[in-house]
Amino acid sequence: MTMFPGRGRWWMAAAILGSLAGCASLQYPPVAPVPPEPAANAPTATPTPPLLPGDKPVLTRTRSRWVGAAWTDLPGWEFDSTAELWPALLRSCEKPGPDWTKLCADAQKLTTITDGSVRVFLQNRVQPWRVETLEGATDGLMTGYYEPLVEASRVPRGAFRIPLYAPPADLATRKPYWTRQQLDTVRAAQAALRGREIAYIADPLDALVLQIQGSGRLQLTEADGTRKLLRVAFAAHNDQPYKSVGRWLIDQGELTLEQASWPSIKAWARKNPKRLNEMLWANPRVIFFREEPLPDPQLGPKGGQGVPLTPGRSIAVDTQSIPYGTPVWVDATEPLSATPLRRAVMAQDTGTAITGAVRADYFWGWGDVAEQQAGRMKQPLRLWVLWPRS
Repeated sequence: MTMFPGRGRWWMAAAILGSLAGCASLQYPPVAPVPPEPAANAPTATPTPPLLPGDKPVLTRTRSRWVGAAWTDLPGWEFDSTAELWPALLRSCEKPGPDWTKLCADAQKLTTITDGSVRVFLQNRVQPWRVETLEGATDGLMTGYYEPLVEASRVPRGAFRIPLYAPPADLATRKPYWTRQQLDTVRAAQAALRGREIAYIADPLDALVLQIQGSGRLQLTEADGTRKLLRVAFAAHNDQPYKSVGRWLIDQGELTLEQASWPSIKAWARKNPKRLNEMLWANPRVIFFREEPLPDPQLGPKGGQGVPLTPGRSIAVDTQSIPYGTPVWVDATEPLSATPLRRAVMAQDTGTAITGAVRADYFWGWGDVAEQQAGRMKQPLRLWVLWPRS
């Protein structure tokens, strides 16, 4: 969801939903959207002595180095449903970097979109590079994230009493702004939020998920009873530090590290309703939203690159390792499984927990299956970038 522009994005293992630092996008605080990188951030050749026979070229970035590779080095390359990448690639081409202008112009001319035609197109125009740390390590981590789907009401009614807020008018005048606890308990803080309600939901844990993700879909009932599907996206935050509720439960001795999954956190909250606010207030950061239309339900939220994310074909990366708009070959496994997950994806998002060379957050989409898959994902990873031939 940059969730979420750039995580907060927007914008963010995801099922723990922001509860443990260092896991997927659901597990780290949203931050301000990250703008596309300038041309100066393109990879540069490492100043080394002339290559000897058999040596591989090396490109360097701030947090990674890329080592020249062959297509045969990409495990499973010939078996990917490469045509599924095409819509995501064309969306990145709406905001291409300087190195991608020619390739994107050619992509607009491709009329026959099949696995074979896309594979040939890429092989003729880009070069694989293995992504490594600056020290030469090739192994990393892939987590997952998703876009929550939550039932909501435009007006408070029945169980729908938990508001989602637009930014308060005085947000820029108070740094840092009120904490989560103060916004719930201090009259002056509550007064600042009056009239800023976008919608109401029934579960405070769902509100927490939306704030951790930085974005989400609302199945909204309007005041007149009509129904609509819309998106709430990150607009601002209260300038308070993010604290993981999962880590708080571990520190309290309520859960072990192994138990700290989102289902366990929800189960603890159900068993300890009198301590729910104590848990929620442990995270002082609050996210404010803006309402966005959802003209095409098949499109995900905008990521850090500023283009909609594609389920199964978009990832969040560290932009100091891999620039936005870069096709990437991932070699990982399905959540809690040894089943290979090998496919071409687009680097279209980022997040504060996604740092390092071989690091990615895989966008699963929305709905129950996406939530389950994202929540279980914490898999070994290898990466190759597919960069235009010079």
